[in-house]
Amino acid sequence: MKIKSYLLCFVCFLFTLGCSSTEKPKVELTISAAASLKDALEEIEKQYEQQNEVNLLLNLAASGTLGKQIEQGAPVDVFFSADEETFTNLVNKHLIPEDEAINFLKNELVLIAPIGSKLTSIEDVKTVDKIALGIPETVPAGRYAKEALINLELWKQIENSVIFAKDVRQVLSYVETGNVSAGVVYKTDAYISDKIKRISTIDSSLHTPIVYPIGVIQTSKHKNEAIDFYHFLQDENAMSIFEKFGFTVID
Repeated sequence: MKIKSYLLCFVCFLFTLGCSSTEKPKVELTISAAASLKDALEEIEKQYEQQNEVNLLLNLAASGTLGKQIEQGAPVDVFFSADEETFTNLVNKHLIPEDEAINFLKNELVLIAPIGSKLTSIEDVKTVDKIALGIPETVPAGRYAKEALINLELWKQIENSVIFAKDVRQVLSYVETGNVSAGVVYKTDAYISDKIKRISTIDSSLHTPIVYPIGVIQTSKHKNEAIDFYHFLQDENAMSIFEKFGFTVID
């Protein structure tokens, strides 16, 4: 009797093992995206994964850093950049097909300071002891900010007071914690924080237009799924999420 029970259990085990081995594992897509997109993409990620048998892996950092990773062969499926220049470089190197790429969002720069700050305008940055900016060579927001400060003839006056950050979210953190007296971030970053004071929006004519392109990486191992997510980002629901977080969708 015991032998029959053992045999029955063994057969059931083999049957279960056989069934489980036929289950198709979920596809994993790596989405390299500008740090400023974090909150919007995390909300979109939840919705997309509920509707599809796909796991999204968000790789969030400065656009320049992400672009270099892709050039060096990092296994990325979709790139969402805050820097048109970095993105165009990848298109020119045939790492992103032109017909699977689009300029999608716009943003603005704002000067922020800790709660209680007495700063009232961009001109006041010359009075602060520390101001945080993204590293201009890798962080688009830092490059745009430097362009604006040069055009306002303020750069030379504040250059020695600049604390450079690895991405725009680190700039925001420095200001939130009071480690600096001011910082320049995207409007969308200032939008999500109640720990800072928004001083002023920087005139967009003072810097290169802030454009967010998205595209599918040529070497993606899951091209069909990557293209599907690329289109999902452009549907009405996803666009409403980006707008909720302060982005402007390009017509």
